[in-house]
Order: sequence, then C-alpha cells, then structure tokens
Amino acid sequence: MRKHTLIFLFIISLVSAIPGPARAAPGDGEPSAPLCPPSIYTGWETECSPLGPTQYLTEMAQRGILFPPSPLPAFSPDPSLTQIEYQYASAEDRTPIYATLDDAINNNTNNIVQRIPPGFNFISYTDMWIADGRKYYRAQKGWATSDHVSPGVVSQFQGLEFTRTPKRAFGWVLNYFSNPDKTKTKRTPGFQEDDYTGHYLEHLELVQIYDTRTSEGWDWYMIAPGEWISQIAIAKVTPNTTPPEGTNIDRWIELNLYEQTLMVYEDRELVFATLIATGTSPTWTYPGLFQIYEKLDATGMRGGTRAENSTYYLENVPWTMYFDDRRALHGAYWRPYLGFAQSHGCVNLSLGGAHWLYEWADVGDWVYVWDPSGETPEEE
Repeated sequence: MRKHTLIFLFIISLVSAIPGPARAAPGDGEPSAPLCPPSIYTGWETECSPLGPTQYLTEMAQRGILFPPSPLPAFSPDPSLTQIEYQYASAEDRTPIYATLDDAINNNTNNIVQRIPPGFNFISYTDMWIADGRKYYRAQKGWATSDHVSPGVVSQFQGLEFTRTPKRAFGWVLNYFSNPDKTKTKRTPGFQEDDYTGHYLEHLELVQIYDTRTSEGWDWYMIAPGEWISQIAIAKVTPNTTPPEGTNIDRWIELNLYEQTLMVYEDRELVFATLIATGTSPTWTYPGLFQIYEKLDATGMRGGTRAENSTYYLENVPWTMYFDDRRALHGAYWRPYLGFAQSHGCVNLSLGGAHWLYEWADVGDWVYVWDPSGETPEEE
C-alpha cells in the first residue's frame, strides 16, 4: 500500500505544479484575457487570447501542418509486383548468341544464331551457368557469355497506392541535379546561398507540399515549417479528380509530362501514383487523350536510327500497354532513374509500377497526357 500511496502523491504533485493559463499584462494593444493553452483555435474563443505558441500552431494548421504531421492516406504496393521471370543484362555491340551452352563454352563461331546489333541493347535471360570461372547466360535464342554481357540492377521503386485522394500536393525528391547527391532545404524560397537549414533530403524521399511561393521565376515548395525546396528538386503530384476536359469518365490514367508523374483515378478518386520517364525530341510523348488498345505481358522492342546514334534492342519488355500508335506504357528494367524525360516516346515505369498498372488497366481505358508548361509540341 505504501508504494501505491507514494505514486499517487507524486502524480498529485505533478498536476499541481502545472501552471494555469498565463494572463497577459495590460498594456497598449495587449489583451487582458489569459493566453490560451497551446493548441489549435478557430478564432471564436473569447475567454483566452490565442497568441504565442497557440498562434503558431493555428497558422500551421491553416496550411495543413499538424504536430505530429498527418501522413498521406497511402501505402506501398505489394513488393511481389517487382518480381519477374526474367533477368536482364546489357549487351555489347555485335554480341554473339550461341546455339547451345557447349557452343558458347567452346566459342564455336559456326553455331552463332544471332548477333546483337549495334546500339542500346539489353537481353533477357532465364538461367546462368559457370564454367572455368566464366559465366554463361541462357538468352531468348541461345547462350551469351560474360565477355559480352553484364547483368543489371533493376530499380525497386514502385510508387504509392491510396485509400482516398490526398488533400494536398506531394512528390518525390529528385537528387539528379544536386551537389552533393542530396537536396538541402532552405529557410526561405530562393537561390540565395546563406539560408540553408542543414537538413538533407534523400533521393526519392516522399514529401508533402503545404505552400508555394515564386522566386526568380521558379516555384518553391514548403515541405515543413521553415523548410523550402525548389521545383527542380521534386516530381510533384497534384491530385485532380475532375475527368479530362470533354469527357465524363470515372476511371483514367493521367500523365504529367512536365512533372514526369503518372496518376491513376478510379471512381474519381486517386488510387495510384508513380514516377515515369517520357519521350524527348524528336521522339516526343505527345499530349492528348488516348485509349489502351493492346496489352502484352512481355514483348521485344527495337528501333531508332543509326544516323542519330539512337538504335535500341530490348528483349522481353514487361507489362506493355499500347495507347498511341506504337507508344506504350511499360516497365523499363534498364532505367535506374525515373522522373525526367529520356525515352524514345514510350512511357517508362519501374517494373513494380508497370506491373501494378497492367493489373489495374483494361483495354479501352483512357490515357490523358498533358504538359502544364505547354512546352511539348502537339502531334502533327
């Protein structure tokens, strides 16, 4: 009983030590009501003055910032979506593909069934064999050696699924153009060098956007109290549940060419968002409203021109959906980085993002492509 009594007396002493609401000293323009306890107030309180910490908390709440911060209504997709039956390797120009494993081991040039053409090339393989310290890969048409091919590392980025449409914009931090390889936040918007916070953001770190200011022609986003980053350091998603102009549909895919982001809407709610990589000049991904007309679990792709040094040969491109002539949404196992335009016109996604989209979409679903900057030309 003595132990319980001591605990009770200790709690009573703590409670009695907590000061009541402070009363502001009378003065010119100062309120005579006591200061409100730190909290969020709506402005109609009359028994206390919402100043000091209370005023700060209320101003932050008006911008959507709560303490602790309210998370996005989102979760990571099933990680199994990143898994695929193939593995991939970059291939040198004129890489020989041998008919059998023995032919490859013995360098039997009489049984070469294919040579990979010059260009940007990747093969897919389903098996690997080691003999005398050398590696051999079973490709689509035969065997390649480690003398000519190098297995790649596939990005595990997937994007986000949503339980409901977020109330504010958000985005992924991109560190491609920062030095060092992390983005530093600033206390105020602008490129001045004397007000960095010392806080670094990781590549692909997810942030919410609470305010936007323009400085020197660039937008700056407030991602936390007293922390701002430039628009060039983020791939921004602005949820918009209004169907594309001229339509009255309930489900569609939206591609933002300026932000290099993809959003999926179902029943006019955001259900998925991720990063993409679209086409550059002269092989643009054109703005417009399209429909998916073909779906393929995997398909080979080749194209480009030697004159422009842009030829490519890609085996088993996964989760492919054609929507504008030969332009498609698909997984791009050769892309370690997304979030900026770099393709030959197709819409590149990570394997996990492409797989999720492939399972969600049907032939006939709408794809809305637009560029808020207006810089991407219309198809002639």
